[in-house]
Amino acid sequence: MPEREFIIPLDLNARMRLWHRVERGQVKAFAVQLEVLLAGRWMPVVRYDTAHDFAHRDLYAKDGKQSKTPLGMDFNQARTFAQHDILTNWQEYRRTFLED
Repeated sequence: MPEREFIIPLDLNARMRLWHRVERGQVKAFAVQLEVLLAGRWMPVVRYDTAHDFAHRDLYAKDGKQSKTPLGMDFNQARTFAQHDILTNWQEYRRTFLED
């Protein structure tokens, strides 16, 4: 199963981390995460992934608390949705995270 991981810089203190495992053209697992550099550490802000065997979104607060929302779509759709959502809304996610 081919796996790929890469990072896309969005700003000096924001990046999108992507990882996926694909088998026969189908996504079997993935993680798409927005990270913000805060006090010298990259902190997760929002992460879409397939941990626990279902596609979901985790929203994080600076104190590490998180809320989980199921996506209700297959892994291929969810990975595409996640990438689009973060690329479109990363500035708002970052603002909310930093103001929290």
